[in-house]
Amino acid sequence: MRKWVALTIAITAVIYLGLFGSLAQAQEFTLKVQASWPSGLMAYENLKMLAETVEKVSAGRLKIEHLPAGAIVGAFEVLDATNRGVIDGGHTAAAYWVGKHFAAGLFCCAPGGPFGMDYHDFLGWMYEGGGLEMYQEFYQDVLNMQVVVFPILPIGPQALGWFKEVIRSWDDFKGLKYRIPGVAAEVFKAAGVSVVTLPGAEILPAAERGVIDAAEWVGGLEDMKLGFHNVWKIHYTPSMHEPAPMGELLINKEVWDGLPEDLQAIIKVAALDTATRWFVWFHRHNAEAYQELTQKHGVQVYKTPDDIMLTLLQSWDKIAADEAARDPFFKKVMESQREYASLIVPYRLSTWPPYNFAGNYYWKDAVFGKTSE
Repeated sequence: MRKWVALTIAITAVIYLGLFGSLAQAQEFTLKVQASWPSGLMAYENLKMLAETVEKVSAGRLKIEHLPAGAIVGAFEVLDATNRGVIDGGHTAAAYWVGKHFAAGLFCCAPGGPFGMDYHDFLGWMYEGGGLEMYQEFYQDVLNMQVVVFPILPIGPQALGWFKEVIRSWDDFKGLKYRIPGVAAEVFKAAGVSVVTLPGAEILPAAERGVIDAAEWVGGLEDMKLGFHNVWKIHYTPSMHEPAPMGELLINKEVWDGLPEDLQAIIKVAALDTATRWFVWFHRHNAEAYQELTQKHGVQVYKTPDDIMLTLLQSWDKIAADEAARDPFFKKVMESQREYASLIVPYRLSTWPPYNFAGNYYWKDAVFGKTSE
């Protein structure tokens, strides 16, 4: 009799655990994730792409309710709101938190890459060089924020921007009133530029009133959507101030810890997939936008003079060295990036064919960026 009772209990336990596991597996989750940008910008499409991928791959068990800037909190309040659990996550950029800690810029948009790294290299540092672990450490230990973070939004390289007149050298540039935010603002300011910090929505009105002489936003389609070409017809690109800027996905840590491991894995994989898929989508539309700007709207696109880019890098190196001497965590991250770059950048310079070699062979006459003489 005891054997039958024991067997019955065992069978019941197996059935119960099986049903419980199935129920847990079938549980559905919805995360409210707010962006730091309005729904009309290309950056927001990155969040929508993530949401679509996550829902499909999870067979509907995990949904991301994407919300534009201001839906629940202000654009620059996304990090604090995610930390407090007001929203489940944020779609934003570490550049906005430079005021909290200057090292934020190293995870987003450091001038020069940093150390010559492009997007391939920067993601390599994140996933192969220990950068992602430092990224978590930055938010959780340095800023004491209850969030987890993943790189997701490769929105660049950024153009130098829009100008009311042609510039031929650093001396022409440094006297202008130039709108630019974040780490780059500090770098340009230290180099002698009259920097004006404005949110994106205020750039065009300031340009129309003559409050600023030039402005940086993104380049291509994003700039065209904001209508800069209706005020200025002179555009300079590329630039060294943000050659590989990367936006981020933040998720409240308590919310993250409450997700089953398979759904956590889906978010991790979907974030990297979105970064790659959106990147090629972004550049296809950017290319079309530059065609329209130059061929339809009469915009003159010029190559940024080398001395402007060189001065920017020299200014950044000095600021970064001073900050590394002052702050141990900044130094730790910067040295990690330098170490990874010292391996990967010389390797690529030595073994990868130059992009402009075959590019110019086939398309030299189609290059629209010209030298301002």
